[in-house]
Amino acid sequence: MSTSLEAIIPAARFDAVVFDMDGVVTQTATVHAAAWKALFDAFLEERALLTDEPFRPFDIEADYLPYVDGKARYDGVRDFLASRSIVLPWGSPSDPPDSETVCGLGNRKNDYFLRAVAEHSVQPFPTTVALIARLHDAGVGTAVISASKNTTAILNAASVAGLFAAQVDGTVAERLGLPGKPDPAVFVEAARRLGVAPPRAVVVEDAEAGVAAGHAGGFGLVIGVDRSDHAQALRQHGADVVVKDLGEVTVVPR
Repeated sequence: MSTSLEAIIPAARFDAVVFDMDGVVTQTATVHAAAWKALFDAFLEERALLTDEPFRPFDIEADYLPYVDGKARYDGVRDFLASRSIVLPWGSPSDPPDSETVCGLGNRKNDYFLRAVAEHSVQPFPTTVALIARLHDAGVGTAVISASKNTTAILNAASVAGLFAAQVDGTVAERLGLPGKPDPAVFVEAARRLGVAPPRAVVVEDAEAGVAAGHAGGFGLVIGVDRSDHAQALRQHGADVVVKDLGEVTVVPR
């Protein structure tokens, strides 16, 4: 792993860059966070009434990043509930959104998210689009990964689907049986689809689970994007370098 403190991608050393979508390519991380809060606040408030326990709402600052950010939807439900010592039946992906199961809650969260996406336009980060253009000019391939099964719709809504030669999302992961982050499987699959070995590829992530996955997968460089003031946590989880914005990344042509 690189120990450089500068965010530099030399085209002579790296053949590909794998980008996470939410919060790195598209400005949807805040929409996800709001959907998670809407889901868990309603669930926790109802539970507090039934159990006569105090209602402690979902805290976007304290709960979003460690428990749900960057994870597959049902894994995020399970991990947050576990943080509150709550255990629900796993259920089935076909469970309706009002089911009191992990999958039911996950499906309810997806409804909140899709409703918000439909009501508001999806925007890409301009500096990410500019970085991808510089990478392509230097002959470096690009792929996108996401735990979301809505990846194609979101990329199309943001008009950036054509920027990536490979896409490994929640639907692909489910079909191939790939575990979610912090396991590196989705990143490794994205690199494989580009015909590149992990040491010759870069991972760009804003989630702690994502940088941990890039580190575990043996990728040549892991860039953490700190949009939520958690630079130290990104470094602790495996980021080689952390930037506030991808406009700080330099591409060195061959």
